[in-house]
Amino acid sequence: MRRWVLSECFTVAVQARAEPLAKIAGMSFALLVSFPKTVLSAALVPPLPPPSALSALSAKAMDEWPWLVPSLTIIGTLAGAMLVRWVLHRAVDRVVAGAMARAARHESQTPRRASRILAQATMLNQARSTQRAATMGAVLKSTSTFVIFTLALLTVMATLGLPLGPLLASAGVVGVALGFGAQSLVKDFLSGIFMILEDQYGVGDVIDTGEAIGTVEDVTLRVTRLRDASGVVWYIRNGEITRIGNRSQGWSTAVVDIPVGYSENLDVILPLIRDAVHEMDASEDWKSRLLEEPVVAGVESMLGGVVTVRIIAKCAPNESFPVSREIRERVKAAFDQAGIQTPLIMPPYGGGPGAPPT
Repeated sequence: MRRWVLSECFTVAVQARAEPLAKIAGMSFALLVSFPKTVLSAALVPPLPPPSALSALSAKAMDEWPWLVPSLTIIGTLAGAMLVRWVLHRAVDRVVAGAMARAARHESQTPRRASRILAQATMLNQARSTQRAATMGAVLKSTSTFVIFTLALLTVMATLGLPLGPLLASAGVVGVALGFGAQSLVKDFLSGIFMILEDQYGVGDVIDTGEAIGTVEDVTLRVTRLRDASGVVWYIRNGEITRIGNRSQGWSTAVVDIPVGYSENLDVILPLIRDAVHEMDASEDWKSRLLEEPVVAGVESMLGGVVTVRIIAKCAPNESFPVSREIRERVKAAFDQAGIQTPLIMPPYGGGPGAPPT
């Protein structure tokens, strides 16, 4: 009974709410029906433009000459590749020219004596920088040309309808095989490129590669050729060089030890040596080799009746041995004029002139 009463109450409430909604809906539909019906006229729609002569000609050409579009694509690809290559080569030439100009400005802005000598002796002048810039320019040009024409070739093959999937897969297999088989060759080339970029050494430098010491005669991206003091030519792969000692970069030091007798007066010896090295520094023949006047450091050691006087000369690269020999000659001439004799150094365990037989 209670459940029936609740259901009747719900039905009455729904009917009371539904009657106003129906009236509103009926008015809305009646209002819409009262408007006149509009008919879409064909005259209001603009007609489609007729095909132009160019479109008709293009369609006719594609029908009669189906090879025309691929041919134009190939020609455009090759022309674009040549244009991109020309632009990149011009950019590389501008970079090389800028490097040469900076080298020339650097050479002209070295007013000091030591800077000028180092710039000439270590070959950090315009010729050295020009050679280095030209080498890097050639490498960049070759790399850019290879990449551009490889992409152009792939584009042309795709235009002709050739399958690129098997070709790229085969190229990948060949690349992996070359990577394992020719990895030493790739290592040599990469080492050569970084060696040139970092300017580790160049033609004319005296270097120590660990296996050979000599003067560099030729440098390529793969090998370095040098000649040692005995005249032997060494060919060293760039990838096998783990460390380099360059004796031609910066400056070198000539260390000369002059032995004098223990009984000699150092107040006389030291001024004589200083005068000799001062005259050498003032000489025009040695002014381009010495970075500064040699320094008489003083007594280095006293042993067996011999006092050793050390001279230190800062000189241009590869000039330490000539400078050492010249210092010895000038000091000996000064000692001869002053009547100073060097001590007689006896060989060990006797054996000198007048020694008793053993």
